[in-house]
Amino acid sequence: MIAFELFAAHSGWAVLFSVTLALLVGSFLNVVIFRLPVMMEREWHAATHPEEPAATDTFNLAVPASRCNQCGHQIRWYENVPVISWLILKGRCSQCHAPISVRYPVIEALSGLLCGIVAWQYGFTTQGLALMCLTWALIALTFIDIDHQLLPDSITLPLLWLGLLLNSFELFTTLSSAVWGAALGYLALWSVYWGFKLLTGKEGMGYGDFKLLAALGAWGGAISLPMIILFSSIAGVLLAGVLIALRKHQAANPLPFGPYLAIAGWCAILWGEPVMRWYLGG
Repeated sequence: MIAFELFAAHSGWAVLFSVTLALLVGSFLNVVIFRLPVMMEREWHAATHPEEPAATDTFNLAVPASRCNQCGHQIRWYENVPVISWLILKGRCSQCHAPISVRYPVIEALSGLLCGIVAWQYGFTTQGLALMCLTWALIALTFIDIDHQLLPDSITLPLLWLGLLLNSFELFTTLSSAVWGAALGYLALWSVYWGFKLLTGKEGMGYGDFKLLAALGAWGGAISLPMIILFSSIAGVLLAGVLIALRKHQAANPLPFGPYLAIAGWCAILWGEPVMRWYLGG
């Protein structure tokens, strides 16, 4: 309680503590981003191929311990300090010197930066802690969607229910607005999906996108949805145009929409109200 009051009174301490915590959580997010899709694939394979022997090795978010993908060297605790260890090791395994992806420290640093912004604006308060949880979930969803074009229900659905639960205490909006935000968020992209499919015979997005927008609507309320949809759509169109122009992407291939929803949703929930006041002239 004393620490909580100290952080609430001194924003510098709140930011420092939040960034430190977020860097540590960012290290765990790397595990989630890599392992959760593998766990889902194993479950799917076991359910669809019951005649085949199931994998006997334990594989979850805690087991086995992190290892080098090349030589199997088990990562020691001091080799797993967020960002710092990667820099000290110069981005290479301490045993076989195989390169370690720069994405690991990038995700850790991104977690620290975004949660630092949250703490600077909200302090180490109930709102601040809730938004840090939202931030971590959106980071995980963003990178999983980039890698696999997948938004796992095990993240999107708890995020939706958490938004409704928090707003039952009107933490960010009223419960009524949160419920309508969840319902309209799902319905908006569901309608786009079926309209596009009826016109073209193709699927323009996945059901995970519906659930993610529903979750963001549950957090920010119905009023946040137009801003989220507008900004995510503009960002998606612009990036797709740039990639196609640079010949980095084929127009016929789908791009994951989850990252744009996540970015737009995070910005709308943090700054949507002041942006709307500015836009409306006061």
